Amino acid sequence: MTPADRVIAEIEQNQAKTYLPIIGPEKGQVLVKMVKLVRPKLVVEVGTLVGYSALLIAKHLPDAGRVVTFEIDREVAKIAKKNIEIAGFSHKIDLIVGDAKKTLGRIGKQVDLLFLDAAKEEYLAYLKLVEPLLRKKAVVVADNVKIFADDVSDFLEYVRYSGKYNSEVFDFGQDAVEVSIKL
Repeated sequence: MTPADRVIAEIEQNQAKTYLPIIGPEKGQVLVKMVKLVRPKLVVEVGTLVGYSALLIAKHLPDAGRVVTFEIDREVAKIAKKNIEIAGFSHKIDLIVGDAKKTLGRIGKQVDLLFLDAAKEEYLAYLKLVEPLLRKKAVVVADNVKIFADDVSDFLEYVRYSGKYNSEVFDFGQDAVEVSIKL
């Protein structure tokens, strides 16, 4: 078992006790599948929390791949930074602390995969900030689109009906993940 596997397993065990709102192993497989399919050079994640999904992504990235992840809560970001270091992924994951709406536009590189798992009512705003950087066939993965359907309704309307994306929902019963491919 690698250090990353140990940290991921520990976060999953803690989630069972603390109900941390992480994507989790089941829905996380959609994210892993997309990383394996796209083989991204640059992944942008909005909503790091304790670093679970960033670690899951980094574990499956090609050697040259990087994750830039944004977390607004400084205290939670400290935990994520520690988890990233213990997992041995400091060279693959850049953690930016602060409001993503103020810093997302500064990435300045083409984005291959965008993962949204932060303030649900802000999903569309996050997407629009990154959208000019999304390359053709880039993938947008959005978590919690079923349990927070009202909060993400404008985002879902946009990715499903704007004509800019081919979008599909992966339903897991209680919750769902939306996967949108930029046309």
